[in-house]
Amino acid sequence: MSARIKFLILLGIIVAIASGYYFFSTPSGDDLVLVGTVDANQIVVSSQIQGRILKLLVEEGTQVKSGDLIALLDPSELEAQEKQARELVERTAQTLRAAGFKVEAAVEKGDIREKIIDAAAAWHAGLIVIGSHGRRGVQRFLLGSVAEFVVRHAPCSVQVVRLASGR
Repeated sequence: MSARIKFLILLGIIVAIASGYYFFSTPSGDDLVLVGTVDANQIVVSSQIQGRILKLLVEEGTQVKSGDLIALLDPSELEAQEKQARELVERTAQTLRAAGFKVEAAVEKGDIREKIIDAAAAWHAGLIVIGSHGRRGVQRFLLGSVAEFVVRHAPCSVQVVRLASGR
């Protein structure tokens, strides 16, 4: 038997032992283990919400499950952003009304993808027009695509409008 074959057999045995040790020593279940160092003054909760954590309710290594409360958000930032959103929506609605369009304006809280689908169904919409940032690669994988979700799940036609090149 050649040295190469002996080496591969030995490597296979080591991998098998390491895999067995991992599977038998790692606790199974759906529990999420929160690990790492956390500074509540520097954590941005979401690039979409841009809220800050007011109080962190868990410590490093604390085991948490789906639905557990792990942090309190600073409500003043979220309220200020909601106010800005309402003002922007109302200004846009006024512009459209002045141009002769019938407009119903709303600011919703929650998963924007689901809110768009639910609103289209409730209004019996015939068309959804949605913008797209045109993200690609890792950024799209990490952030997801609202437009793609809406195209796949909308109860009506969807028109995707992309930003002009170079923006």
